[in-house]
Amino acid sequence: MLLEETFKEHSTLNPVSGNSLKQKLALAKQLNLRPRQVEVWFQNRRARTKLKQTEVDCEYLKRCCENLTDENRRLQKEVQELRALKLSPQLYMHMNPPTTLTMCPSCERVSSSSAAASVAAASNGGLSRHPVGPNHQRPIPISPWATLPIHNRPFDVPTSR
Repeated sequence: MLLEETFKEHSTLNPVSGNSLKQKLALAKQLNLRPRQVEVWFQNRRARTKLKQTEVDCEYLKRCCENLTDENRRLQKEVQELRALKLSPQLYMHMNPPTTLTMCPSCERVSSSSAAASVAAASNGGLSRHPVGPNHQRPIPISPWATLPIHNRPFDVPTSR
């Protein structure tokens, strides 16, 4: 259809070039319509295009909202579980964390140690394979539920009397 092809090229009747009246008259003559009918057709076609795009945007936003709602529920459940752990320290003491996190005070790198790492350390005389070398300070154990990272600060060192 001639109107559709023209619309795909220009969604308006080309008012920028100043030829909109000529274009409208030419289309009206070719299609045996009045110029006003061509103008209204373009207006309606733009409105339909905008409505379709709005529907697509709405569907996308609905999916985003559903995903965020699911994520929010999951996070709220996680917060409740963490609060329950915080309120029952005896339960916390009996829980075995899946891994133990350690932080190196010099480079502040966090690593997880396991039974295999303990065996490897024992077999090489307790020397760490840390990139800094054997004179490197030992890592500090960190609870997996720790809220803040441990930093090696001067006021944390016990003073000798």
